[in-house]
Amino acid sequence: MKKLLRLISFVCIFALLVMAGACAEKPSETTVPVGTTTSKSVETTPNAGDELIVVGFAQCKADESDWRMANTKSMQETLSEANGYKLILADSNNDAAKQVADVQGFIDQEVDYIVIAAVNMDGWDTVLTNAKNAGIPVILMDRTINASADLYTCWVGSDFKAEGVKATDWISTRFTADQEVNIVNLQGQLGASAQIGRTEALEDAVAANSNWTLLAQQTGEWSTDTAKEIMASWIQRHGDKINVVYAENDNMADGAIQALEEAGMKVGGDDGVAIISFDANRAYLQMTLEGKINCNVECNPLHGPKVAQIIQTIEGGGSPAKVEVVEEAAFYYDTITQEIVDARAY
Repeated sequence: MKKLLRLISFVCIFALLVMAGACAEKPSETTVPVGTTTSKSVETTPNAGDELIVVGFAQCKADESDWRMANTKSMQETLSEANGYKLILADSNNDAAKQVADVQGFIDQEVDYIVIAAVNMDGWDTVLTNAKNAGIPVILMDRTINASADLYTCWVGSDFKAEGVKATDWISTRFTADQEVNIVNLQGQLGASAQIGRTEALEDAVAANSNWTLLAQQTGEWSTDTAKEIMASWIQRHGDKINVVYAENDNMADGAIQALEEAGMKVGGDDGVAIISFDANRAYLQMTLEGKINCNVECNPLHGPKVAQIIQTIEGGGSPAKVEVVEEAAFYYDTITQEIVDARAY
C-alpha cells in the first residue's frame, strides 16, 4: 500500500511539473511588447499616424458665387477623411462677427489647424491671439487681413491688385488716349481684400488717365441679381454714356450683361459696352469666347491641395513660406480658344 501511495504521489507531482512547464512556454497576450510583429499586436495596437488631422475651415460664404462654391468643394475633396483629415466647415454667410465666433469655436474644440477665408480684413487680433496661445496654426486662404504677421502661420491666395492691373491694362489697349472712357464699377463685398485690391487698381488707373471717368461705383455683393438691379439703375441714369463695366467677379458681370441686353444695348465684342470680369469660371470663359465678356482675369479657387501641402509641411516639422501667391492668367475675347474653356476644372 505504501509503495502504491508513493507511486500515485510521484505521478501527480510529475503531471504538475509538466503542466507548469507548458504554461511557462506560452507567452501571455498582455505582455506582448509594443512593436512586436505579430498579427495580434497589429490588430490591438492603434497606429497614431492613422489619426485624422482636424481642420476647422471658416468660410466667408460657401455658396456666395461660382468661384466660392468651387473653392469650398476643393477644400472638402482634398481635406477628406480618405486623405487623413476631418474638415469642419463653418459658413459665416458673410457675417464678420459670426466668423470670428466660428474661429473661437474651433479653438474651444481644440482643432489641429484653422483655415480662414476672411469676410473682412479687420477685427482679428483677439481671436488670433487666442489661437496662437492655444498652439493652433492659422492658415489664411484667399483673402488677407489686417493683423500682425506673427498671429498666423501663412497666407495662400491671389494678388488681387495685380489682377486689377491686368484688367486696367486691357482697357488701355481697347481705348486710345484721345477717347472718352466712362466706367461703372460693380464692387465685391466692401471690406473684402478681393474687393479692395481690384477697386484700388481701377481707381489708380482712373487717376492716371485723364480721359477716364468713373461714372458710378457700388457694391453688388458678388451677386448676379443684385448687380443686375444696380446696372439697370445706372443705365437709366447714364444710358449710352457707359463704355466699360468693371465687374469684380463673374456673377456680377453676368448680372450687368443681362441688364444691358434687356435695355437693348450691345455688350462685348469690338464695339459693344466693354465687359471686365474676374474669376474666369468655365461658364464665364465660355461667355468670353462668345464675346460677351471682353476680359476675364483668372482667380484660381482650387486652394485645397495647397492648404494640404502647407499642413503636411508643418506636420513634418517644416516651416511653410509666409506668403504663397498662386499664378493666374487673363483671358480675352479675341484670343481665347474652346480648348482653354473645355480644360477648365471649375
